[in-house]
Amino acid sequence: MAEMESQDVAGPVAPGEASKSGARPVDREGLLKHSREFLDFFWDIAKPQQETRLEATEKLLEYLRARPEGSEMKYALKRLITGLGVGRETARPCYSLALAQLLQSFEDIPLCGILQQIQEKHDLQTVKKATMRPALFANLFGVLALFQSGRLVKDPEALMKSLRLLQTLAPHHNHLQEQPQKALVDILSEVPKAVLQEILPKVLRADLSSVLGSPEHLQIFLLAQQKVPRKLEELMGQVNLFSDENIPRLVNVLKAAAASVKKERKLPAVALDLLRLALQEGKFPRFWKDVVEQGLLKKQSWPASYLCFRLLGAALPLLSTEQLPLVMRGDLIRHFGEHVVTAKLPNQFKFAPEMNEYVGAFLEGCRDDPERQLAVVVAFTSVTNQGLPVLPTFWRVVKFLSPSALKGYVAWLRAMFLQPDLDSLVDFSTSNQKKAQDASLHGPERAVSRLRKWVILRLVSMVDALHAEKEEDVIEEVARFCFFHAFFEAKKSTSQIPETEQHFSFPLESRTREVVSGAFFSLLQTLSSQCRQAPEQVQDGQPCIHRLVQFADSLLNRSRNAAALTPFTAPQRQAWDRMLQTVQELEASSSGTKAKAAAFQHLLLLVGIHLFKSPTESCDLLGDIQTCVKKSLGEKTRRTRSKATNPQEPPWVEVLVEILLALLAQPSHLMRQVARSVFGHICPHLTPRALQLILDVLNPKEDADEDSVVVTDGPEEPLESAEDESSDGENGRASAGEEDSDEDSGDSEEEDRDADVDQGFREQLMAVLRAGKALGAVDGEDDDGDELGDEAMMALDQSLASLFAEQKLRIQARRDEKDKLRKEKVLRRDFQIRVLDLIEVLVTKQPENPLVLELLEPLLDVIRRSMRTSSTKQEQDLLHKTARIFTHHLCRSRHYCHDVGRLVGTLYVQVERLVGQASRQADASVSLYYFNAALYLLRVLKGNAASKPISKTPKKEKAGSKAKGSEVAQAAGGLDLSLLTPVYSSALTSFLTKRNSPLTVPMFLSLFSRHPVLCKSLLPIVIQHVTGPARPRHQAQACVLLQKALPTRELRACFEDPEWEQLVSQVLAKVTESLRTLGEAQTKSELQKELSSLGLLNTLFRTVHQEKLTVDLTTVLGVLQSKQPNLQQRLQQGERMAGSSRLYDLYWQAMKALGVQRPKSEKKDIKEAPSVTQNPISTKRKKKGFLPETKKRKKRKSEGPAQEEDAKPAATGEQQPPGTPSPGKRRRHKRKAPAAAAAAPPDPAPAPTQTPKLRKKKRKLSQVNGATPASPVEPADTKQPQKDLPAKGVSGKSPKSVLPRKKARLSLASRSPSLLQSVAKRKKVQLRKRKA
Repeated sequence: MAEMESQDVAGPVAPGEASKSGARPVDREGLLKHSREFLDFFWDIAKPQQETRLEATEKLLEYLRARPEGSEMKYALKRLITGLGVGRETARPCYSLALAQLLQSFEDIPLCGILQQIQEKHDLQTVKKATMRPALFANLFGVLALFQSGRLVKDPEALMKSLRLLQTLAPHHNHLQEQPQKALVDILSEVPKAVLQEILPKVLRADLSSVLGSPEHLQIFLLAQQKVPRKLEELMGQVNLFSDENIPRLVNVLKAAAASVKKERKLPAVALDLLRLALQEGKFPRFWKDVVEQGLLKKQSWPASYLCFRLLGAALPLLSTEQLPLVMRGDLIRHFGEHVVTAKLPNQFKFAPEMNEYVGAFLEGCRDDPERQLAVVVAFTSVTNQGLPVLPTFWRVVKFLSPSALKGYVAWLRAMFLQPDLDSLVDFSTSNQKKAQDASLHGPERAVSRLRKWVILRLVSMVDALHAEKEEDVIEEVARFCFFHAFFEAKKSTSQIPETEQHFSFPLESRTREVVSGAFFSLLQTLSSQCRQAPEQVQDGQPCIHRLVQFADSLLNRSRNAAALTPFTAPQRQAWDRMLQTVQELEASSSGTKAKAAAFQHLLLLVGIHLFKSPTESCDLLGDIQTCVKKSLGEKTRRTRSKATNPQEPPWVEVLVEILLALLAQPSHLMRQVARSVFGHICPHLTPRALQLILDVLNPKEDADEDSVVVTDGPEEPLESAEDESSDGENGRASAGEEDSDEDSGDSEEEDRDADVDQGFREQLMAVLRAGKALGAVDGEDDDGDELGDEAMMALDQSLASLFAEQKLRIQARRDEKDKLRKEKVLRRDFQIRVLDLIEVLVTKQPENPLVLELLEPLLDVIRRSMRTSSTKQEQDLLHKTARIFTHHLCRSRHYCHDVGRLVGTLYVQVERLVGQASRQADASVSLYYFNAALYLLRVLKGNAASKPISKTPKKEKAGSKAKGSEVAQAAGGLDLSLLTPVYSSALTSFLTKRNSPLTVPMFLSLFSRHPVLCKSLLPIVIQHVTGPARPRHQAQACVLLQKALPTRELRACFEDPEWEQLVSQVLAKVTESLRTLGEAQTKSELQKELSSLGLLNTLFRTVHQEKLTVDLTTVLGVLQSKQPNLQQRLQQGERMAGSSRLYDLYWQAMKALGVQRPKSEKKDIKEAPSVTQNPISTKRKKKGFLPETKKRKKRKSEGPAQEEDAKPAATGEQQPPGTPSPGKRRRHKRKAPAAAAAAPPDPAPAPTQTPKLRKKKRKLSQVNGATPASPVEPADTKQPQKDLPAKGVSGKSPKSVLPRKKARLSLASRSPSLLQSVAKRKKVQLRKRKA
């Protein structure tokens, strides 16, 4: 922000600003006066974040309020005035706003003085050309700051000076455009009338041509006309803006105003003021006709057109009912309709949403005037393009209509449907439609058909927004109207049925009736959802569909007045009557079966309504549904799997399931909802056969059989074509979709043509050519003399043409068959997605049903097949829905089957099958689903086995011996390990041996965490693969499994203490053997193996430490110490592959657990290693962060000789007695001993509270365990990395021991720092007792 400070501002500058602006004297006195906090306010004011700016401005004002008389106020004003002219355009408004708030808070600051400072600081006369633009904006924003403070209109002197300054800025149009004039208008609009009378002659010329020269001058004139009309009349006389002479100039001014707000997309204030003036003077018709429609619209400019549209929207609240037709039936509204129809491209500007906002605001603001509401809505609906209204059928603004206006609008729509009045419409045709020569496109019949289809859809869409009780009659009226004209026609009018009194001026076409029928069933869906959401609003306790059925029954009973378009046959009428009787019986059902009765009632009514659409199918369904309903309500609501009494008759549940599947096959969302609702009530009665009917739809075997029929092009390749359809794209044969694509290359097209040509066609072609003698001599001799004649050639051409025409027809027929089968496949997939709704209902409402267990493998087959062929969005939807049901509603459900009965053996076989399939999958994601299914079955088996022994356990078993404790603990899992262990052992062995196994570590970790007893049986296999001939990657996976499984409490509870200690020792031995190659990794898998081994080793150390196990760790320490030079050498040589630093950290973490601390010299050596061979270039680069001379310590000496002196006693540390004091005791934290660290890590000393005798004792103990004595360089009270190393059953001397061999049996717990302190405390107590 160096530009914020000018050369003549005596104040603090930003860091680095002096170097940018050149050498100049520094105002040190000013820097001392103002704090850093105060100066930071001005930096925060210019930041782009609005919250930061506002917060900084508020803090600045608080700071100045506390020091109103100090120098801070002067500096703040100077700094803000300087900021008005900064080069960054985004910072100028920020300083302007801050200056305005400052002037508003401190009213004692004179505005004239501030304005004078602004003009002196940014003088337009003396400023250079390069800085003219910032100076202009500084003056403009300075005036705006004075105006925004709210004090400018109260200070006449400052007001006049500001207006003169704005008039001075007005000629600089290249930089400021119309901003000075707009600021002038804004200021004058806030000025009191008395002040405006005084300054009006100075800001407005008494010349009409000047007034009509720009929008700003015209707006000042209109402002004066509104506030001080007498003064304006004295100044300019009587002025008629809407005269014939002034109208062209008004049009030009409005066009300029439209261009000025092109980017803002808003209505200019001058246009709205002109509209109000025209209404005030009673000249609105002249203004609208001459200025708007004949003036601006003729300019053929979209900004001008948008200005007219905005004028139309803004004029709606200002116009009366008599004035609305002038606006809504002219050229402007027709031009608006053309814009709505033609603006269809994505990158085109669409004004329709903005017009909807205008209309919505108008309707919401005049709810008490239904006549104007109805007039505006009808007017917009009447704008049509060849009979089709330009507005969409779903119009959100309809919700603002008052009840009376809504009824009037519905009545108008019904009248336009019955007797369309084309003359009352504002109809138009686009330029492309006018060029069309087809007379049928311009006939009234087509316009009437388009209008009727739109009207019926508008009526249906209006119901979505009508939820109130007071609109229930309108909803029912619309539903009755749609139903009557979809399936009935009036014969004789009667007052009891108002629909029969309606007659058509144009006959109703069959296509229109189909649209009405579809709209009616869409309306049924809306009504059903509304009745479910608000059942309290249902009239007389009956749902909407029930009242419609009663209305249909009254129409059927009055055949003299209304006749059905498709009359019912006698069986269909009987089915209808039985349906009504069953519905009445369901209404009288008991309260216990009320919910089920309501679901069946809804199903009956819905299928009954469908009698009018598809009578044959619905009649059969009604009979089956009624039979099922009676049997269902006659039985008790219990889960049964028994067959029907009559073996020839299927159970009612199976029949009803078939009915629901038939309903789901229809493309109706309402049917889908009803099927879900009904199936939820019959789930407790579901039988295996009924469930199999649902699973047959999802059966991949049947899909494969159906797919095999997809392509049967020739007699020789049906199997190959079927494989092309069902394969994953691995074959080279082109599919049907590839044949139709335009991006195929020439080779692929030739292959397609060759594929279409079969052997039969080749033989026919050869026969035709031989018959025409076009193949030449058979014996290969020249036959030039026997050429074909013209007639023979013509005959041959005709034969070839007919042959190729037949072949072309055969090819086209094959492609049509492929397309047909492809469409059938799409429909089949959509049907499967719908059937999954029933599966979801079953697993959600009946998770404890044993039938749920039969869903696992069918769902897995769907997932596996969809994962293989999920190329289309439909396949992906099927996959996602199946996976969601399987994962969230089935496997992760809190409830599951607790009564499997005799299915236990079958479930164990199913677990074996699922685990085997999981091991054989090609994709790990598919394998995960199979593995989770097996875990779900284990959960079911465990829950069933755990619930049975509770009541059947004899008392003798409860008082059993302790020797059987482990067996009881294993049996507590509830699983038959003799059946499960071989299954998972095989899977685990496959996972740890196969190169590309689909199984993963998280799968087995999930198994181990859920079933620790099974984990205990599988641990030997995992331990076996830690070392041996297994691949490094598999060894790493085995280490990870052990590392995650051993710390779990559930697994620990399955072991007795001796068993657990033996297991830890066994794992530790395997890991020790694996670590013998530590630091020698050459590949990524070998490095991962080393990382996993060290991670497992640290886990074992934590386990031994926490449980205080007695384990021999001498071998581990020896292996790790032998690998330290190798690891350190690799790091020093720079051999750092990914994970090397992590390996080094894990190594020292393990060494720390063994009592060996990481030497501090290691880090320094690593940092200094690359600096040994630095070249001069790198030395120069290091100067980047040098310390200045003033910051360096003067008494600091070079460390080279000191390090050499320290190295000597460190090298001979083993020969000095332990009690020798260290010469470098005071500087022990600054000196390093690399030689001593390389030989052996130094021992950490005990706590400072220990006595020298105790220290000596511990030092001897460490020597017994093979540790190197402490170096005499380090003092006795410093930390020593290595602690006591106990051993279990150690025979012989350790490699570095200098004492005789000695057996020691200590635990790892004594080597930890925390437990070492506890041992020291116990020894302290003993010493105190001895002294006492």
